[in-house]
Amino acid sequence: MPAELNGIVVVDKPKGISSAGVVARIKEIFGVKKVGHTGTLDPFATGVLICCINQATRLSQFFLKGDKVYEAEMVLGSVTDTQDATGTVIENRSLDGLSAAQIREMAARFVGSITQVPPVYSALKHQGTPLYKLARRGLPVVKPARPVRINNLEIVEVNLPVVRFSVSCSSGTYVRTLCADIGRELGCGGHLRDLRRTASCGFSLDAAFGLEQLAEFKAQGALGDTVIPMKNALPFMPAAVADDGLSKRIRNGIKLSEADLPIPPRVSDQGVFKVVDPNGHLIAVLAGSPATGGYNYCCVFSA
Repeated sequence: MPAELNGIVVVDKPKGISSAGVVARIKEIFGVKKVGHTGTLDPFATGVLICCINQATRLSQFFLKGDKVYEAEMVLGSVTDTQDATGTVIENRSLDGLSAAQIREMAARFVGSITQVPPVYSALKHQGTPLYKLARRGLPVVKPARPVRINNLEIVEVNLPVVRFSVSCSSGTYVRTLCADIGRELGCGGHLRDLRRTASCGFSLDAAFGLEQLAEFKAQGALGDTVIPMKNALPFMPAAVADDGLSKRIRNGIKLSEADLPIPPRVSDQGVFKVVDPNGHLIAVLAGSPATGGYNYCCVFSA
């Protein structure tokens, strides 16, 4: 294994471990100090958790804003204080007269741009303290509603009180809040029972490794085979190709103008694009600067 391994590892997070716990395990398996994940999964949830290693930790900011896809199970007729199955049931309601057609019709109303009030049991912080810690102390803090986007919501199976569904959504979407909101609008309440992230930022479970699998690769001396290199780490981001001369200037952090990249590339939803050398290696991530007519550096990587 090289002295410094840079890239991302797509982990299939198991149930019962926090995202921070996965990061600690990745550090141990890979023998590195710099690892970061790109979007928290609750301990009871499973599935795709992208972990960035060494230089790739500087890419975390771009993954955090990417779309996610989930498979989930919602329980209708039961409300919990955490909006999921880890909490305490605070209300039960009848499901008499509720049909699968009504559930599908209601779910369809949530597709598009909506607002969500973040759950009081969440990792969001208030004055530096995670909301869930405040809630556990009996000091719940309600954050203002914020916009999110539901790209697609498909009801897969209705077997009341359980409803299985898949959802594609923007970052920042709480699936448990989605369940609670759907249940509220149906008049029966609801909570999230099970959650599995099947894709994040273009990476699916097909590219994911379990923690035990990674340990096996390590034992075989093939851990590098599990790492997606930097040049392939941002498939969702538009690219501009720089020749050797421009690549050197960029790596030295020299100020760039539109003349250096005469045809500005299409930018991502985040207003950024990546620059690669003629061999496809990632050099930098840049953002257009309307004020100067040039480009600002988001991050630059050594050869």
